[in-house]
Amino acid sequence: MEGYDYAKCIEISKRVRWDIDKDVIRARDFDLSHKFLPDGLSKVDRLDFLNEEDKKFLGQIQGRTYANMFGFVERFIVAKILEITKGHWLGDQVALEALVRFCDEELKHQELFRRIEPMLAVGMPPGYIFPHQPDAVAAAVLEKSTWTVLALILEIELFTQEHYRQSIEPDENLSPLFKDIFFFHMKEETTHALMDELEWPREDEKLTPMERDRAVDQLIDLVGEVDGLLQVQSNSDVDYFLKVRNPALGKDDKNQIRDGVIEAYRYQYIFSGVGHPRFQKLLGELTTEAQQQRVSQALSPLM
Repeated sequence: MEGYDYAKCIEISKRVRWDIDKDVIRARDFDLSHKFLPDGLSKVDRLDFLNEEDKKFLGQIQGRTYANMFGFVERFIVAKILEITKGHWLGDQVALEALVRFCDEELKHQELFRRIEPMLAVGMPPGYIFPHQPDAVAAAVLEKSTWTVLALILEIELFTQEHYRQSIEPDENLSPLFKDIFFFHMKEETTHALMDELEWPREDEKLTPMERDRAVDQLIDLVGEVDGLLQVQSNSDVDYFLKVRNPALGKDDKNQIRDGVIEAYRYQYIFSGVGHPRFQKLLGELTTEAQQQRVSQALSPLM
C-alpha cells in the first residue's frame, strides 16, 4: 500500500488496540436467535428447499467453524512472524517493534477464539466436531518456504478484512457479539496485512529463480492441503447439521447441502483471499506469467 511503512503500522496498532473483555465480549453471550455469518459468506440462501430455521442453524455451524479456523491458522502465523523478526534484530528497530506488536496481537486473537468455542458449545446442541490439531497442522505449514507461508498469511489477512467490510458489517441480522468479534479482529488485521506486503517482497529478494519456482509449487501444494482440510470440516459440519435438525430430505437435497457448504468454505478461505486485488497485484509483481498460470490452473478444479 502506497505511503505505508512499519512506523505507520505502529501508529495504527496503538490507535486501534483493544481488550477482549472490556471492548469485545463485555459480559455478553451469543444470542442464538440471530444469524452468525451473513448469507454472502455462508451461501445458505441458495438452499431454498430448507426452511429459515434450518438455514439459520446451518449458518451458525459455519460461523462456529469460522471462529475456530481463525484460532487455528493464527498458530502458524505467530510462529512464522516471530521467525522473521530475526532479520531485524540487529537492524531496523522500528520494523522489529511493528512485527513484535503483530505477534502480540495475534496471540491475543488466539485467546479470543479459544474463548468463543466453549461459549458456543454451551448454547448449541452437542455433537459439533472440529477435529484438526493446530500444532500438527502448523508444523506441516511451517515446513514450506517462508515465501510460501507469507503468501498464505497475506491471503488470510486480506480476506479477513474483505469478509467484514463487504458482508459482515452491512448485515443487520447478525448476532451483535459475533459481529463485534470480527469487527475488532479486522481492525488489527489491517496493519498485519500491510506488514505482510512489506515482508513478502523482502523475502522474495533473497531467492534465486529456481528457489522461487519451488516456492510457487509449494504454494500450490499448500492450497491443496487447505482444501483437503476444508473438505473434512465441511463434511463434519453437514453431518452435525443433519443429525441435529434431522430434516426430511432426499439424497439429492443432502448432497446439495454438502456441495453448498464446501463451495462456501472454498470461497471463504481460498478464493476471497487469492482473488483479492492486493494479493493478485503483489503475486503478479513477484512471479512470472507462467508461474501465475500454474497457480490459476491449480485453483480452477476447485471452482
